[in-house]
Amino acid sequence: MKRKTMKQKLRILFLCTGNSCRSQMAEGWTRHLKNDDIEAWSAGIETHGLNPFAVQVMAEQGVDISTHRSKLLSDLDGMTFDAVITVCDHAQESCPFFPGQTRRIHHSFEDPPRLAEGKVGEERLDCYRKVRDKIRDFVERLPGILNLEDQRGKSL
Repeated sequence: MKRKTMKQKLRILFLCTGNSCRSQMAEGWTRHLKNDDIEAWSAGIETHGLNPFAVQVMAEQGVDISTHRSKLLSDLDGMTFDAVITVCDHAQESCPFFPGQTRRIHHSFEDPPRLAEGKVGEERLDCYRKVRDKIRDFVERLPGILNLEDQRGKSL
């Protein structure tokens, strides 16, 4: 009798500067939408703490990231990833070398706190919602987007 083998999930790391907002949203969306196919992680070059507005706008869509914590890339030492997706330009510039077959892909999203500077209430939250929705659209194209020809190190 032949045993069924379990399908191996892709392991993806979303990397940004502070692991407070964009990479957290990407991890949350990926776990919510693609959990059968992708094991998602997030980290930062620095840690800035989990952004409460990111938590709030994700919750509006039924995605709970309130238990996430801001992590340094070094917190994931020893882990291997099929792909590292940098979600801001600073992370792309600071991204270290990953050994083996790890693909590095860059897709920059606007920084919600920067977009929201000087805004209050719903106007502020709308800045976060705009980025949240763009990240969701990107995640919905995973893992297919990783299969695009010759994307290693290029912006998508």
